[in-house]
Amino acid sequence: MRAWPEPVERVAAIVRERGADVRLEEFSRGTPTAGAAARAIGCEAAQIVKSIVFVCDGSPVLALVPGDRRADAAKIAAVVGAGNARIARPDEVVAATGFEPGAVAPFPAPNVERVLLDRELLLQDVVWIGAGSTRHMAGLAPMDLMRLAGAMPVDLAEGIAR
Repeated sequence: MRAWPEPVERVAAIVRERGADVRLEEFSRGTPTAGAAARAIGCEAAQIVKSIVFVCDGSPVLALVPGDRRADAAKIAAVVGAGNARIARPDEVVAATGFEPGAVAPFPAPNVERVLLDRELLLQDVVWIGAGSTRHMAGLAPMDLMRLAGAMPVDLAEGIAR
């Protein structure tokens, strides 16, 4: 069995424990942005999952949005019933998720209050998540992502009204 770097192994352990069909890939070059990840994988940016930590009235919330979209802080605040939401500072990202910014995986996120998943991601056959380092990505079905992350599907992206 392959030995992964410790942050990547945390992600792989959840996958093994919960019996999900996930393809874990290591890339020679970093994939810290949605564009870089899409180029490395050879997929559309809409299939890349950006894992963004927001602080909502002092509590960390993880927003999972398509790589070709921007998360809407007002929508996130409204969904969780917060007065405001802002993107977390790097130290807050690490405290909430245990992962460095640019390498955040949607799970495990031990100190995150809620995980929200943009419904647009559910339209894809396969989505790609950060897997704990800027050089590791994991491909999986959106429903598996929702289950593994304990995410609630909502509309999070800017400019989408449904």
